[in-house]
Amino acid sequence: MIHLTFPDGSVRDFHEGITGREIAEGISKSLAKKSVAMAIDGTVTDLSDPITRDAAIEIVVREDPRALELIRHDAAHVMAEAVQELFPGTQVTIGPVIENGFYYDFFRNEPFTTDDLPKIEAKMREIITRNAHFTKQIWTRDKAKEVFAAKGEMFKVELVDAIPAGQDLKIYNQGEWFDLCRGPHLASTGQIGSAFKLMKVAGAYWRGDSNNPMLTRIYGTAWHDQVQLDAYLHMLEEAEKRDHRKLGREMDLFHFQEEGPGVVFWHAKGWSMFQELIAYMRRRLRPLGYQEVNAPQLLDKSLWETSGHWGWYKENMFGATSAGDDTEDERVFALKPMNCPGHVQIFKHGLKSYRDLPLRLAEFGAVHRYEPSGALHGLMRVRGFTQDDAHIFCTEEQMAAECLKINDLILSTYADFGFDEVVVKLSTRPEKRVGSDANWDHAEEIMMRVLETIEAQSGGKIKTGILPGEGAFYGPKFEYTLRDAIGREWQCGTTQVDFNLPERFGAFYVDSDGEKKTPVMIHRAICGSMERFLGILIENFAGHFPLWFAPLQVVVATITSEADEYAEEVVAKLRKAGLRAEIDLRNEKINYKVREHSVAKVPVMLVCGKREAEEGTVNIRRLGSRDQLSGGLAETIAALVDEATPPDLKRAAA
Repeated sequence: MIHLTFPDGSVRDFHEGITGREIAEGISKSLAKKSVAMAIDGTVTDLSDPITRDAAIEIVVREDPRALELIRHDAAHVMAEAVQELFPGTQVTIGPVIENGFYYDFFRNEPFTTDDLPKIEAKMREIITRNAHFTKQIWTRDKAKEVFAAKGEMFKVELVDAIPAGQDLKIYNQGEWFDLCRGPHLASTGQIGSAFKLMKVAGAYWRGDSNNPMLTRIYGTAWHDQVQLDAYLHMLEEAEKRDHRKLGREMDLFHFQEEGPGVVFWHAKGWSMFQELIAYMRRRLRPLGYQEVNAPQLLDKSLWETSGHWGWYKENMFGATSAGDDTEDERVFALKPMNCPGHVQIFKHGLKSYRDLPLRLAEFGAVHRYEPSGALHGLMRVRGFTQDDAHIFCTEEQMAAECLKINDLILSTYADFGFDEVVVKLSTRPEKRVGSDANWDHAEEIMMRVLETIEAQSGGKIKTGILPGEGAFYGPKFEYTLRDAIGREWQCGTTQVDFNLPERFGAFYVDSDGEKKTPVMIHRAICGSMERFLGILIENFAGHFPLWFAPLQVVVATITSEADEYAEEVVAKLRKAGLRAEIDLRNEKINYKVREHSVAKVPVMLVCGKREAEEGTVNIRRLGSRDQLSGGLAETIAALVDEATPPDLKRAAA
């Protein structure tokens, strides 16, 4: 007999080898009908698996969040079956679950196109209606290779060879169709439901290697129900409208070109936003005792060998040597991918006492990291970017308090930009790491206490969690993820505790007892990549920025040339008051001017005609509003100056 513990805490005895399906049927027919899988000691498995040991058991129903991955996984299998029914001779390769959906890679002489998707989707619905059961078999390696080779599935033969010796080779059937798969699966294809949609096709090399055959990847999405699917598709529509690359063109903010892959060509208005963001961050750091420094971009590789980056991160770094043929300097350098080794050198310059700690060094440092060309994506994924980086050197006793101060700074910064939904997760030690287990134990213990304090101080408003094995190679870290206006999540800020880098570089301070001690080094970033954070802001606000952050705040436009002189007077006063303003004196109809500046997302237009010139007033038009207001020039400028005051300066003046 085996003892199974249920979610309510009750324990029941069953014969060894009983399946989850039998247990569900024994509880109630309705549960058996709704069940799609089971969880044994928290691990989701097939409902038909025999249970051979004492364990905690949960019956997973289709509405359970854990079932969504199974729905998507099975949708991928059904898509593969549909493709092979419609296009005989197509080879299937791999088809994993991904965020918000799934994909499958296919090999076919004639690549699939988006025109094929409706036909494949219709066949998928037909297969789902058949409601075939998923059944599992364990095959020998030789049998699997023989069967797949006979079917002409040579990619599957290669996958069989890649499975480590000793691992079970699982084959899942859905009716007559079968595939090599780790599982688990739903009980039947009918449980997938109808809330799915095929989205796009793309090319992908087998195993990601350009020397291998090109495959066609078909992407799809699947959800529990139609409401969730519709919400996701609506979000994608909104995301397309908000695409920062599209808005960057319309607002004349930046561009990219082939001669500088992965680096940004900032235009005047975009650079104005960039500088406004840095100015805001500088104002936030000064009262907190940060010292702004600047470390070199080009450093000898020996420094990166000492830090560990040359061994752990070399493939993501840009190397550099002299371009001259007759140079005597044959040293190898690297463009810095991060600022931390440079900051340790600044800390080491001159003797430091415990009285100097905590020492907070900040830098808006330009860094370069190699990203594959296929991964580059506007401002979101670049090769050259600016980090709002800082490193705090402190004692172990000061570490927790410093982490909490950083947390307050990060959360208040996000709130100033309108982000109130934030998740903070602790990433713990990865498999490959430096430093002793004792140091990791100590660091993780402190970080866990800080995480509990963060949640408690927020009154539950800030959600927290754990990311096992996701820490940096030198220490555990907090990851800050924010949710934007259309529900997408963006990981931005980090706080990373490092007991290792200062020790590697021989950094020390003199403690109160006169002994040399190694400081703790806390790496922290708030925006992370300034370029990426700006991309997030552009999409979050859809270009409709709050007035204080808009690259161009006001356009003064004339209705008639008779108001030109007055309009020039208005724009001069706006600029004198510190507002970013431009003038539009073109001989165009006012409605044309309004439309054009609306596309460019200018927050405020002040329209001047003959009457406004005579009265000393302006006609005020707001982006996205049909309302037109009239006001005196002095009063209007005062109101705009107040609105354009950054939130941190408003707090300081309060």
